[in-house]
Parts: sequence; structure tokens; C-alpha cells
Amino acid sequence: MFGKLFGRKDEPSRLALPIIRNVTIGRTVVLDPLAWRRLGAETKFALDRDTLEITAQGLIQLNDGAFVHRFYTDDEILFQVVSDDREGQKANDFTLFAPWASEYPADRTDHELWNQRLRSRTFQPEGLPAYTRLWFGDDAEQQEPVTLWEDVYYARDADMPDRRLFQTAMLFHRDLLGGDGRELLLALTLEPEDSKDISHETMIGLPLSVGEFRA
Repeated sequence: MFGKLFGRKDEPSRLALPIIRNVTIGRTVVLDPLAWRRLGAETKFALDRDTLEITAQGLIQLNDGAFVHRFYTDDEILFQVVSDDREGQKANDFTLFAPWASEYPADRTDHELWNQRLRSRTFQPEGLPAYTRLWFGDDAEQQEPVTLWEDVYYARDADMPDRRLFQTAMLFHRDLLGGDGRELLLALTLEPEDSKDISHETMIGLPLSVGEFRA
């Protein structure tokens, strides 16, 4: 998925990446496994460990001025933080995602069918239950997805990203435990700036509280 599209460079010159709650490249995030174990068999999220070795970091600036900080492991587990500022002092949203599926569209028709699914009120991948649109709410039958650029780094002190990824994304969700839990589904189209490859990505996620991780 994300990892197979990245390249590597060795040209560090100055600190470009913020450290968010002590998380950055080269550090370990320790998770509370009760965050997903308490959901039992009802959740489709699965992780076989409670530590994440961060080997890549992504940075996204949203149109409203907020920032999305993404921290990746070699096996593409994603720890994500949303903050009102670039340095992460106003972080207010924490999520853990695991990859579910990564596919290359067979042709233009296949890609357009995927785009239609991103716009729909509900999203149901093969082997999963149906998820309802979270971003923008589910009132509208159709909703245009979010587009964004992600700068991805492999070196903590690099002044330029190793890869820039254009993404067309939508976030869906479903309630668990009678509404006491929530599972997320992030569906997106991934288009690296330096490649003609386009892939369709699906990730299963869970929201985290500040007490459910440390670094």
C-alpha cells in the first residue's frame, strides 16, 4: 500500500517535522490493547501487538488551517493525529488505522466505480459490514470526497519530503457495542506525484483517547 510507493533519500539538513506527543520517526508508540480488545469479535480491526515502531511520517495541511500528522510502521499501521496547529500543541483527534485492502484499478471503468462508492452514503467492502459516511454527515445521498496532499518523510531531519501523495478520501463509520464504541473505515485513492500508479486503499480504524497511547 503506502510503503511500496515510497522512495528513500538521504539528504537531511534541518528539522522539518514536528514531534507530536513525543511521537516521530525512530520512536516507539505503546498502545493500550484494551482499545480494541474490549470490542470483542464485533470489531473488524485487528492488531497483533501493542507497540508501533515509527519509520515514516506524513504531514497534511487542510484547507481550514488544521494539520493531519501521520505516523507509519513498516507494515503500514497508521497512527494519526489531527491538530489545529502544525506543531501539534492543539492536537484534538487520535486514530489508529490498519490496512484492509489495496488494489490497482483494472481500467477506467473500475476506477469510476470506486469514485462512485466514495461519494455514496454507505460503503461496504468485500468481507466487511456496511459503514455510513462520517465526514459531512449522511443526509445527502451523494457527497464529493476530500482531496489533499500528503508530504511523506523517512528522515526526521529532512528538509524536503521523500514523496508527495495526492489523495481523494472519505471517512465512514459504524457503531459497536450498542453505540458505546465506534469503528472507522478510511477509503481513498492514492496517486503518488512521481508515479502514474493509482491505487484504491481501504483501512479499518479505531479512535483513541490520550490515555490509550504513549511514546
